[in-house]
Amino acid sequence: MENTNPLKQFYRQPQIYIALPTGGKYYDAEVVQKTTNNEHAVLPMTAVDEMAFKMPDSLMNGQSTVDVIRSCIPTIQDPWSIVNYDLDTILIAIRIASYGENMDVTAGVPGTDEQVTHSINLPKMLDQLRTQTFSDECSLSSGLKIKVKPLTYKQITEAQLKTFEQQRIYAQVNDSEMTPEEKTKRFSDSFKQLNALNSQMLLDNIAEIVSPSGDTVKDPALIKDFIDNADAKTTKELETKLSVIRQQGAIKPFRVNATEEQIKNGAPSTYEVPVTFDNANFFV
Repeated sequence: MENTNPLKQFYRQPQIYIALPTGGKYYDAEVVQKTTNNEHAVLPMTAVDEMAFKMPDSLMNGQSTVDVIRSCIPTIQDPWSIVNYDLDTILIAIRIASYGENMDVTAGVPGTDEQVTHSINLPKMLDQLRTQTFSDECSLSSGLKIKVKPLTYKQITEAQLKTFEQQRIYAQVNDSEMTPEEKTKRFSDSFKQLNALNSQMLLDNIAEIVSPSGDTVKDPALIKDFIDNADAKTTKELETKLSVIRQQGAIKPFRVNATEEQIKNGAPSTYEVPVTFDNANFFV
């Protein structure tokens, strides 16, 4: 039914249009709707969207972020399935549409107790993301070739929740009045859970493995068997290379020149400031 509300002209309007860095190649129409020019309109947040980021439980489990993405970029139908390469672009665009092109970032000056606030230009960061190229494979020293599949927001959130839970258990056990034997058992169980989580992250990140002889393995059960039985050196090499690939599409830290006074107080002449899009302070 057509909206005949005379106030319709005062509804929020798109403030920016973005193209996803991946070009949408990982999505079908049920995840991201196709557009004629591959660009997506970004609306500013509503008052309800802003309130969503003040609900701790929804922030923790990712539901707030999913709801706001769906609200502000209607062509993204299933935000849970958005891959990590596109997330920073989407969040930056919503921030620009809602609060403008500049954002303050406060960070400590290395070697000192000083905190400094820097103003960053978000459209410039979007331009940096647009020029990135993406690699979907890596090779190990053993000759194995790994075909990578990016992690979805759902997988990332679930991993973060499980990690947080194990850290919480560790802190509780460490401060409890359990016997040494009980603490050892709980620490051991927590360690096993973290190892299982790490293995699952590797499995989720691998589409296929090609051996030096040309054999291609796509079966997740066989890939899991490889992960569980590979030596520590191979596993660490695989973790390192996948970790680098996961950073594709993420904003890089920016470099800052220290003042003479800061250098006198122990700061290096230049240092890097990370830009972390923590929903708790990014959308306030």
